[in-house]
Amino acid sequence: MSRTVHIIGAPVDYGANRRGVDMGPSAIRYSGLADELAAAGVTAVDTGDLLVPRAEERDPEREEPPEGKAKFLRETADVCSRLADEVAASIENDAFPLVLGGDHSIAMGTLGGAARDADIGAVWFDAHGDFNTPGTSPSGNVHGMPLAGALGIDDFADTEWANVPRLREENVVIVGLRSIDDQEREAIRDSEVTVYTMSDIDERGITPVVEDALDVATHGVDGIHVSLDLDWLDPNEAPGVGTPVRGGVTYREAHSALETVAERDDREDVLRSLEVVEVNPILDEHNETAELATELAASALGKRIL
Repeated sequence: MSRTVHIIGAPVDYGANRRGVDMGPSAIRYSGLADELAAAGVTAVDTGDLLVPRAEERDPEREEPPEGKAKFLRETADVCSRLADEVAASIENDAFPLVLGGDHSIAMGTLGGAARDADIGAVWFDAHGDFNTPGTSPSGNVHGMPLAGALGIDDFADTEWANVPRLREENVVIVGLRSIDDQEREAIRDSEVTVYTMSDIDERGITPVVEDALDVATHGVDGIHVSLDLDWLDPNEAPGVGTPVRGGVTYREAHSALETVAERDDREDVLRSLEVVEVNPILDEHNETAELATELAASALGKRIL
């Protein structure tokens, strides 16, 4: 990647029950992100963190949706709107935005910024579908809703701060799904989103699955956003996440997947933005998950063994 990378921290933990994920950006930086990006041949500029009020200082039910439940909705809307502006500004300045979360609710902001002046696709590396809405979510946690929000599904229809009109369902691909709620499953089946489960990866191997995912995401668009939730990996590899699910990808599979993304970008210049989310250092072991996040970001941006 020849462009300068802008590192944008979004220390948000409004979207989850378990506190601590707001320290994710600091943990990732501390784990050697700058060195990993330098090893990938990337020039990085750290733009710092968005100012995010602490969840403990806010009322999670201050602004409720018309139907259902969504905690910290007002705060999430504010952060995502400001993050979208930061991401869009980086792209406008011919830089590449690398967003560090924070919980996955921030994806609505990253996607909104990446799609402000372009049609985009999205590859979603995640154990979860993130396709709940306030009306279907069992918990009301917005980190389980960002894809539904971006695509304007049901309760999120005409929600300006969340919706990404230039992201179409047929260009969205979830890779590695293995945990999903019943109503969420129905909504994904009714959509044009493509899903590759962990069973697909088991049967076919990680590289063919990711190649197919990239084919879908890049079809007829200007570029793609890649969203990496660290709970995509097996908890033995990435223990420092808030919603671990057994049976995820291995360390080597994760690197292979992100290397495949980088190889496609080398050939076709398709990668428009990247985010790394859900690192929770309170739950981590020796900062292992944060270190893994730095390595995977570097792989996505071109780092190779040789």
